[in-house]
Amino acid sequence: MPLLASLGKFESGIWKRFLAVAGATLLTVAGLSAGCATAHAQTYTDLHDFSIAEGFNPQQPGVLAQGRDGNLYGTVNYGGTGACGMVFKMTPSGTLTPIYNFDGNGKFGCDPWSGLTLGTDGNFYGSTYLGGAHSLGTLFKITPAGVLTVLHEFDGTQNDSSPIAPPVQGKSGAFYGVTSVGAAYSITSAGKYKVLNPFIYAVPNVEVPLLLANDGNFYGVTVGSVNDKGTVFRMSASGAVKILYHFDGTHGNTPRGQLAQGADGLLYGATQGGGAHAFGVAFKMTLKGSISVLHDFQYPPEGAGQVAGFVSGSDGKFYSASSGGGAVAGTLYQITKTGAFATLYNFDNTHGATPYANPMQHTNGTIYGLANAGGANGKGVAYSLSNSLPRFVALMTTSGTAGQTVQILGTGLTGTTSVKFGSGSATFNVVSDSYMTATVPANGTSGNVTVVTPAGTLTSNKAYKIAPVITGFSPPSGPVGSLVTITGSGFIGTTQVKFGGVKATSYTVDPSGASITATVPVGAKTGKIAIKTSGGNASSKTTFTVT
Repeated sequence: MPLLASLGKFESGIWKRFLAVAGATLLTVAGLSAGCATAHAQTYTDLHDFSIAEGFNPQQPGVLAQGRDGNLYGTVNYGGTGACGMVFKMTPSGTLTPIYNFDGNGKFGCDPWSGLTLGTDGNFYGSTYLGGAHSLGTLFKITPAGVLTVLHEFDGTQNDSSPIAPPVQGKSGAFYGVTSVGAAYSITSAGKYKVLNPFIYAVPNVEVPLLLANDGNFYGVTVGSVNDKGTVFRMSASGAVKILYHFDGTHGNTPRGQLAQGADGLLYGATQGGGAHAFGVAFKMTLKGSISVLHDFQYPPEGAGQVAGFVSGSDGKFYSASSGGGAVAGTLYQITKTGAFATLYNFDNTHGATPYANPMQHTNGTIYGLANAGGANGKGVAYSLSNSLPRFVALMTTSGTAGQTVQILGTGLTGTTSVKFGSGSATFNVVSDSYMTATVPANGTSGNVTVVTPAGTLTSNKAYKIAPVITGFSPPSGPVGSLVTITGSGFIGTTQVKFGGVKATSYTVDPSGASITATVPVGAKTGKIAIKTSGGNASSKTTFTVT
């Protein structure tokens, strides 16, 4: 098993120290060492205790996905009726129902470590580490009702085998991922599969999902590297890979969890080892690879053996879990963008232990996750952490043009009276209390989407970028000083208009966002008209002639 194998390798160094200290020092559930801040007003709940018959010991990354129905969907990679793991649905209050059991012979896959990704078609996408025609894993999609379709069976060519992480959906609508041995791939919802990069690094060991950042690129981490301490990498939609940073020990080593992007555009994450105390660090990084250590973990009070990834909370803070340390068997914690750290919960084994899986935040504000062990049956738990975080809406896509339909997840959407993209009001359709659609307005502006519901205004956890589009202009030619009307959409917030590469010094944007009246500037050249907004750039298809 990839996680256990990696932990075994880790045991040769820091992990031995971790176990030695653990044998000598255990804190009570209520107690924390001096100097470790503890946040209050949070409620931890053991929602569900897994069993062998049902499925057990959820692993990393174990991503939970919120569905259109407001329920949570995920995977457990062991047990179940076929002894190969299962897919489940869980209500926010913790009622868990298996919806698919992988068969014992692995025909449709076995060992789904991945968890799930919600697609814009309303289905979920995941992977199995084993099984399929070649016993090297599969990619699959599954409906909320549990109808599973195998999209691809890995065969080992070009290093495409044994995926651990689920694929994530990109701007194109296709899904993207990297196998544990290094093949970067894309796959459509219909199963059209393509290897984008057969070997992204010398020692790949990619275990967690890619992060689609606001620049349109994917970001991820590897466990291995030339110095065996791990990397952060960037990958384009075409599969071009650039290593942004090689961990050096001082700034941490062995990053195992998924990255999160903050509202400031920076990447946030944690490592399993390294740092001032050798028990890992929390870090932030620019998209160009400049790293800063936010916090050096102290064992045992703050936890150690970080495996889980970061989730960006609706309060602007980040949340994650340490699989070891704490009072007994791991912790849940929060950390700010400036590094202020607070322990939120100490796992006590009775209600869960060793939380390997990536936590997530539901639009109801609550943090949800899976713990690998503990619970009534000793086989892991599904948990929630209520920390009075604001409710929000989640956008299924975060960029597009006016007129496009955006899917929105939320809680309490029934009775919605207004949806705005920035300052522009949108038409919308409330499908259910937890799912709605909205049409990007021509006068919308890039920024957060707000939804006014009977219980209050909900703000999207990510900003939406409205790209400008030029559909035409009139007249087609004219002298310097003449007026030209540019038509299209997404023009609100225009910061630049150019005629043949020369900036116009005078222009006016119509409040509708559908037209710009600009004066042909001195020095203008015959060429295309181009504009720039906070949502992107646009250029005319035809040429304006300066007479």
